Amino acid sequence: MRIARWTDPSSGGAVAEGFIIDDRVVPFPDGLTVADALARGLAETTALHERVADAAGTPLSDVRLLAPVVPAAVRDFVAFEEHVEGVSAGVEGKSNVADEWYEAPTFYFTNPHTISGPGEVVRPPVTERLDFELELAMVIGAAPGVGESNLTAAEAASVIFGYTIMNDWSARDLQAREMKVRLGPAKGKDFGMTLGPWIVTADELEPFLDEDGFLAVRAEAWINGERVGEDLLSNAGWPFPELVAYASRNSRVVPGDVLGSGTVGNGGCLGELWGRNRGLTPPPLTEGDEVRLVIEGIGELVNTVGAPVPAPEVRPARPRPRNRHRAGAGAGEGGGS
Repeated sequence: MRIARWTDPSSGGAVAEGFIIDDRVVPFPDGLTVADALARGLAETTALHERVADAAGTPLSDVRLLAPVVPAAVRDFVAFEEHVEGVSAGVEGKSNVADEWYEAPTFYFTNPHTISGPGEVVRPPVTERLDFELELAMVIGAAPGVGESNLTAAEAASVIFGYTIMNDWSARDLQAREMKVRLGPAKGKDFGMTLGPWIVTADELEPFLDEDGFLAVRAEAWINGERVGEDLLSNAGWPFPELVAYASRNSRVVPGDVLGSGTVGNGGCLGELWGRNRGLTPPPLTEGDEVRLVIEGIGELVNTVGAPVPAPEVRPARPRPRNRHRAGAGAGEGGGS
């Protein structure tokens, strides 16, 4: 099944949510939403699909697709060793994968409020090093008898409702400054993430699972019609259910959460290529560039880079004397006898 959100200009542009069946969009019955489908789980959503499978719907070509989910939270992993090797070469001058990377998956939380969809123009902050990142995103749903915390890998597999394509846009110069403070990334990332074009339910991709549980589908990145990267998702360091299980460790994953696989290797982003090429080749993205990400079994996600968005000036920290007491206060103020 393919599940989507869209607007239909002919009906006033209201948001509709439902299934893509062949070449048409069909709303969920009873006014349900993607969030409702995720909360009900894959089995109940399949039953909904059967109810509307023969509905006329609206031609897919007549609607504008939106991001297929409004995430409850977004975690993004760094699960591809080759990506880490390439990016570290640009940052540290040589390829280096920290020993800690191999010990357990690592992720960061990003902004669920700046999600865009297929075909939208992405407007970055003022940056000299705009980059894309080609990733698979796992969309979490409910599963009978499975909780939200401390999941096993098998339980985690059952709550992966489906997959979509993720572009984790990155302002590498802003990100580099932030990471020197040993926290983040923050403003180098949270201006935009694109999801789409739809959610493909997990059962559709089961034929691509290899004997070790890795998802062996092909991923490609194209800029202005030129392919700059290609990889297999099975080159990740962990099968994807193990990423979900780790996210739930002493925490919770809930229906509507989105978990990114991390950037694929072999040109899954420009930052990796810059590290391997020892310079800004290919060049950073600029206004008007088209980025097309393709993942086998899902589809393609296309966006255009818009004009940078200026923001108010940021003042640097003001050096201050490290006083321990307010001016004029006695040294014993606030103390006991």
